[in-house]
Amino acid sequence: MRRLREYLTTYGLLGTLAVMILAWTVLALVLLPPLPARRRRAAARHTMMAGFRLFSRFLTLTGAYRLDLEALDALRAGPALILAPNHPSAFDAILLLTRHPDLACILKPELLGNLLLGAGARLAGFIRSDPPRRMVKDAVTELRRGSSVLLFPEGTRTRHSPINPLMGGVAVIARHAGAPIQVVLIETDSPYLGKGWPFFKVPRLPIEYRVRLGQRFEPPRDIAHCMERLEGEYRAQLAAAPQSAWLGKPSPAGGSRP
Repeated sequence: MRRLREYLTTYGLLGTLAVMILAWTVLALVLLPPLPARRRRAAARHTMMAGFRLFSRFLTLTGAYRLDLEALDALRAGPALILAPNHPSAFDAILLLTRHPDLACILKPELLGNLLLGAGARLAGFIRSDPPRRMVKDAVTELRRGSSVLLFPEGTRTRHSPINPLMGGVAVIARHAGAPIQVVLIETDSPYLGKGWPFFKVPRLPIEYRVRLGQRFEPPRDIAHCMERLEGEYRAQLAAAPQSAWLGKPSPAGGSRP
């Protein structure tokens, strides 16, 4: 019976998420385009936050997740900055978006072109990760406008404990925008929707999922030095994280990419 409940809960939640995204997208495409660009972007981000927050309530009410996201609330009224989380799960961006009303997410081109996700992401002014120079320019524009930017420095979901090699774009953006980098630390005890996890494979429930804040780094002058310090922060803070039990063998230090 327990396994049956896990199947029903998992598939029910995935279906609910798909329906919510589709319904929001249809309404947003009808109601938001006539608005000026700034108001359209703000309305899309606020309503997206509200929708994903409702979905996070479903995650907890069904007993699928035990969520601890409250640390992110401290960032809502603060200055524009770069949120730089580790990335153990495909749900990470959704759950982070539940706590901040003005986040510009940096997404892979395939997500911006996705039939289900792409239209909403474009309405919200999310940023394409490729080509890199345009990504940096668009992210700097958002930060100077007063919005915060969500960027996963690993570039993909985590494969190796504690983190994959980092990409240097986060420090480049911080330097050009004069914006700080806020390390965000995600801890989870389940490999559900991690790299290589089949989308419809059912996990053991409930899943523990916690977000906490790490060090905040001031805008760097030296990109390489900044990346070394960032990597050291993740390695120190995530050394004993629960995902260490199911991630691959530890990745070697000093593996940041340009």
